[in-house]
Amino acid sequence: QLQFVESGGGSVQPGGSLRLSCVISGFTLESWSIAWFRQAPGKERAEGVSCITRNNGNTDYADPVKGRFTISTDNAKDTVYLQMDNLKPEDTAVYYCAAMVDLSGSCQVDDEFGYWGQGTQVTVSA
Repeated sequence: QLQFVESGGGSVQPGGSLRLSCVISGFTLESWSIAWFRQAPGKERAEGVSCITRNNGNTDYADPVKGRFTISTDNAKDTVYLQMDNLKPEDTAVYYCAAMVDLSGSCQVDDEFGYWGQGTQVTVSA
């Protein structure tokens, strides 16, 4: 069973930066994809932000964050990071780390990720 420990959330002014971390334990296979999702206030569903395949590092980003967010992984530490730069008020949300078994070697933010962490709050305001 996978366990997630997310950290790095907080409050920041527009234009600022944050780095989220997600330590995942319980992997028994190399073929996993890891993603960050977010659920904004008042939204019914979380939206995919970015994902990365654990074995070859392929990535995907949602259009609103392209050029501002960077996903990376340290497999030796079983940790996935989301570097968020030039943050905007519309980035305010609870951010979740998620995982899925991946046999294709690629991922998309619209994929169905079946394993989720508890989330960390990110607030961007002046």
